[in-house]
Amino acid sequence: MKIYKDFSKGNKVTLYNGDCFDLLKTIPDDSIDLVITSPPYAMNRSYEKASDDVNTFIDQHKLLLPEVNRVLKKGGSICWQVGYFVENKVIVPLDVHIFNIIESLNINLDKEDKFYLRNRVIWSFGHGLNSKLRLSGRHETILWYTKGNEYDFNLDEIRVPQKYPGKTHYKGPKKGELSGNPLGKNPTDVWDIPNVKANHVEKTVHPCQFPIAIPQRLIKALTNKGDTVLDPFNGVGSTGVATIIEGRKYVGAEIDKEYYELSKNRFKDIQKGTIRIREDKPVLKPNKKSKVAIKPKHFL
Repeated sequence: MKIYKDFSKGNKVTLYNGDCFDLLKTIPDDSIDLVITSPPYAMNRSYEKASDDVNTFIDQHKLLLPEVNRVLKKGGSICWQVGYFVENKVIVPLDVHIFNIIESLNINLDKEDKFYLRNRVIWSFGHGLNSKLRLSGRHETILWYTKGNEYDFNLDEIRVPQKYPGKTHYKGPKKGELSGNPLGKNPTDVWDIPNVKANHVEKTVHPCQFPIAIPQRLIKALTNKGDTVLDPFNGVGSTGVATIIEGRKYVGAEIDKEYYELSKNRFKDIQKGTIRIREDKPVLKPNKKSKVAIKPKHFL
């Protein structure tokens, strides 16, 4: 697998070692089908400056989101995964700032170029730091916007198992027929996906790595084979891994040299068949013992 340093529409994988703004300058208008990212939260991580704060986060996004809008195709989507900035035991929900910045950006855009919020997805996970002076945080959010009102949404690609797969209509013209979609149910806007901690199969040296299942689910739902996915904050390449596995083209920028090299190795592991991934499956299995979960005998 060839990994290119400079962007070209024909590249299957582009990974730029440097600032995302420098990469974005080289990408023509209307080149990207989907943007998925999890930006730095100004939490004094190794890849952030000690002086970074909420204002740093806001100022960066005021510059970044117009560029993202420019490179995104009409009908394309952006998915912004963010958590909370915490200082002196006070939390700041960063998705609120993203929402406000996009609302301001939309004022000066034509209707077909505006960002429209389709879902605010809650990513729920079971493990994390335990708090003594407030409730322990166990969720973050993903804001899904589309550019314009026409967009792809492949629901059948991301359906999850029915809780009661054998449940049937009990009256009316469809009495006795399965009441749920046989392909599974809509995963809703609350996703229970384990986060990447010490014993997670995908764990690397990155302190805030998100699970491959998140971008993989978004890519399957919002793009088609051969489309192009961008992550301006590549990290250790979780979005890239999901993109390559799902047969799309990937474009990423990573400023940290160690994470950049690790990402390249993970991409090559896909080709070698050695990539380590936790399967996107429900944390709790469907209740097959329940009477409503048992398929009636008269159904073949």
